[in-house]
This record gives sequence, C-alpha cells and structure tokens, in this order.
Amino acid sequence: MPTKSISTQGDGKTFEQLRQECLQKKKLFEDPDFPACDSSLYYSQSVPINFEWKRPGELCENPEFIVGGADRTDICQGALGDCWLLAAIASLTLHKETLARVVPNDQGFDRSYAGIFHFQFWQHNRWLDVVVDDRLPAVRNRLVLLHSASNNEFWSALLEKAYAKLNGSYESLKGGSTLEAMEDFTGGVGETYETKSAPTDLFNIMKKAYDRGSMMGCSIDITSSAESEAQTASGLVKGHAYSITGLEEVNYRGKKVKLIRIRNPWGQVEWNGAWSDESREWNVIDSSEKKRILQNSMDDGEFWMEFEDFKANYDKIEICNLTPDSLTDETKRKWEVNMFEGNWIRGSTAGGCRNFIDTFWTNPQFKLTLLHADDNNDKCSVVIALMQKNRRALRKEGLDLQTIGFALYEAPADEDHLGKDFFRYNGSKARSKTYINVREISERFTLPPGNYLLVPTTFQPHDEADFIIRIFSEKAAGTMYDIYATSLDRSIQVDNSGQLEFQEFKVFWEKMKKWIMLFISYDTDRSGKMSSYELRIALKAAGMHLNTKLLQLLGLRFADENYDIDFDDYLTCIIRLENMFSEYQGTFLLLSMNV
Repeated sequence: MPTKSISTQGDGKTFEQLRQECLQKKKLFEDPDFPACDSSLYYSQSVPINFEWKRPGELCENPEFIVGGADRTDICQGALGDCWLLAAIASLTLHKETLARVVPNDQGFDRSYAGIFHFQFWQHNRWLDVVVDDRLPAVRNRLVLLHSASNNEFWSALLEKAYAKLNGSYESLKGGSTLEAMEDFTGGVGETYETKSAPTDLFNIMKKAYDRGSMMGCSIDITSSAESEAQTASGLVKGHAYSITGLEEVNYRGKKVKLIRIRNPWGQVEWNGAWSDESREWNVIDSSEKKRILQNSMDDGEFWMEFEDFKANYDKIEICNLTPDSLTDETKRKWEVNMFEGNWIRGSTAGGCRNFIDTFWTNPQFKLTLLHADDNNDKCSVVIALMQKNRRALRKEGLDLQTIGFALYEAPADEDHLGKDFFRYNGSKARSKTYINVREISERFTLPPGNYLLVPTTFQPHDEADFIIRIFSEKAAGTMYDIYATSLDRSIQVDNSGQLEFQEFKVFWEKMKKWIMLFISYDTDRSGKMSSYELRIALKAAGMHLNTKLLQLLGLRFADENYDIDFDDYLTCIIRLENMFSEYQGTFLLLSMNV
C-alpha cells in the first residue's frame, strides 16, 4: 500500500509550504478550498442555526491541539448526525501508531501556529493530506459540532472539519457506516458480523481482532425511521453507532464471564443493566481486577456488558482489520495485493445483477489467475473487496450509494469479454453474500488454483458509479482487466482521390450489407433501434474488438435517453470506427491491461 501522502490542496501546495507562507506574511491561514461559509456546512438547505466561524483562540484563552494525549473521551458528538464517524475516531485513539498517521504531531498552537492544520486519510489506495484552517462553527462562543470534553482541546474538532472537507461539506457526513471511516483511517479490510447468526466463537474472533489492533464498532438495527436514535429502557440507542473499546474475561462466582466494553460517542447515555458502572456484579469480583477493568469509570458514555447481553441487544458488528488475515484461525500470512479501477456507465457497462441476463454480461469483467495454492494447502485464500468511489461527496448532486455486489466465475481459456450465453449456462463459483447499499462489500474465499472471471455489478441495470476492486491473495495472482486485441487487415485501400473506384465500392458495399444485417439482427422489435448494450456484440461481429473505456464513450455519444441507438447513429459510429482503423497500416491494437 502506498505510504507517501498526496496533497489535496487546489494550488498543489503542501501543508508545510502553506504554513511557512503564512508565518512569513504574519497572517493566519484561510482555506480557499473549504471557506468559512454556509456551503461548507450544508448543501441541501439553508443553515438552520446562526453559526459563527471562530478560531480556537477566540473560544478560549489557551487553546491546545491535544491535552494529555488523544483518547476516546476527547470525542463528544455535537449537532451533526455523524455518530458513525465519531465511533471510528474513538476506536482510532486506541491505536497510537495509526492515530499518529491520521493526526500528525507536527502541528499545534506553539510558535509555529499559523491557523493551519492537516490530517491524512486513505482514499482508494492512496493516502491524502488534507489541509484546513482552524475556523470552526460555533454558537455563543461554543463549538456545536464534534468537540472534546476539555474546552481548550481542538484536535478532534479539526479532524472532523478535515473529513468534512474531504467529502464536500459537513452535511455530507450525516449518516454512514463506522466501517467506512475506519477504512479511511487505516486502509484496512472490513468485515461485518450479524450477532444473531454469528459463529459460536464470536467472542474469540473479536478478542483476536482487538489484540491484532483491529478497529471495531457495533449498532442496533431499526425497523423504521421513527426508531432512529430512540433510547431503550436499558439505556441503549437504536440506529446509533458505538465503538467497541475492550474485551475481557473475569472470574465471577466461580466461573469465567465474558465482558465487552462499548462507548457511546454522545459521551453520555449508557447501558444500565448487568455489569454497568454501578451494578452489583462488580462487588463480587476481586478488587484488584475490578480496579484494573473499571479504572476511573464515570458517566462518560462508556460501559461494560456481559457478552451474551451484548449479542441479545446489538445486531451488527463491524471490524476493520489492518491485514486480510482471517480472524477464525491462527495463521498469519503475507498478502499480495492487486487493485483495479472501473466504472458502470448506463448504456454500455451498467448491466445490473444476473437477474437481468440480457445486460448482465455487459458489466466490466476482470480476469483473475490464481497461480499457486497456499503454503500447506491445495487451495488459494483470496479476499475480494469492491468499493464505490466518491459517493458521499456526490450527495450534493442528488446521488448516493448504489446497491452493489459481485460474482466470480471459472473463466474459459483464451476468451475475451464473455457474452450472454456464457452467463446463461454457467453458474458462479463464488459471489458476495448479498447486494447492499454500502460503500464497500468484501468477502473471503478459498478457491482451487485456476483462471477466474470477476464481474462487479450494481443490482439494477443503468445505475452508474465509479469503483475500485482490491484483491488480496497469499500468493501473487496474475490479473488483467478487459483485454482486447484487434488485428484488422486494411481491407479498403484508399487512394485519396475523393472518388471510389469500382473495386473500392465493391469492398465497401459488401461491408455495408454486413453492417445492415447486423443491425437488423439486433433490432429485435423492428423499431429501427438497437440496445446500446448490444453494441459490443455488433461491433465484435463486424470485426472490431474495443476496450471497455472506448465502448463507454461510444454509448455516451450515440445512445439516447432510453439506451437505444437508431440506425443512422449506428451507421455513423461503425463507419467512423472503420475510418479510424483504416488510418493505421497493418495491426491496430486496443489494449487495457494490468498484470
């Protein structure tokens, strides 16, 4: 994974360059890319509160970046519905090395203070360095969004601002998955477990994750929007993101009891059942063990529960692993990683799931070769993670997460992009468990060595999005994306006279008849139009094998709003391609390839 961070500032300047400029000019930084204005707060409505943008020095006398070390008590939720992000930040504070990457320690309110701070996030296999000024939304000189329990500590509020900038606005952070932010803090691999159908050794799985430095969160499902953030009689909140901050086993009345520690990012509202802060269960265990586990317990939103109560009350667990190692065995592997980018574009490569067999085959297809079995095994371990790109930032354009999934097929040898009949008569060898509207869906498989075809899709056809795929394997995998090599003999010899000789016309007319018959064969309802999804087959039948990117551009250029291409546009397209190929002597190669 790349480790060097990339500046995201519009002028290309780094944090240090900008800070030095401000110090030389004796002027506090004002970020032109994320200005202190309403559009940085909300995009769908006018700002509901009369916010004032204040620098820390205007809010308290002696502001500090971090007071006494960054910890989970520094995370108190404000008026923004981003508990998922705050739960991830609370987990981040438990992992000091990871925290130091996200929150660099080369900044503060000392002599080098210039009103500028920076944070680093993982996005699509790159580390990005995001710069912000320190003007924060306040009402009556108090921070109203994320803030620390200490009034003069500002690292967490500035981190939230940097993440809002990365995603376009503060409003873009409303609602989300804790796993999303955890991955952006680590570049890790996500897994989810449903507590009601989890493995019997779930506690051991989670304890192993905790010991390996994984970040974890949990939540309670809701059945309607009316239940969102509704408090139960036991003090838990539905539809709300919590962080998991510890797991322990204690001796209680002669037996081992499994406990789990959870934190509410509100900084208050806690579980009031067994093993809660003031419960009688703590009076029975050894006093030294009680002191070690409870430490300075207070009403700070953090509490302990018995693990069986946890499973009964919570529904989903999200785990972000720093490596793809399985949590269900003791094996630690060295993983090889391949990453590919692609997109679903309506009219050409947005074919939908296999329910839509007529267009499913038009989705991007990735060839994956698993060359060697794992050590001490005759099969290959592989983790496949499909992630949508930039969907949160696109909310202001009315877009949101697509419902996504993928399927893996055994690939025939020496085949290019496979057509409809292959998928009609061949079942998948592996696939994502479900289609779901999350940023990333990942699955772990054990497969025999061989050639495979990975087909990522949205659930419905015509749904557009950009995506990346990460493929983790124990042994190096040979992979390639949409290989097309076209060898076209130059069958029309043009003499540039502006006229066609009889032999030239004869060759052209034979081609024209072939093109007309191809169009008729795909104009199944005799409407004078053909589906843009069929363009790939028609061009292939005409001897033109194009890569996915070029097909997407042709679909955008020639298809109408119903993803149809009429005869005139079809003919224009095919003749232009013929002319393009004719410009080249011998072989014309269109190739998009990664190995």
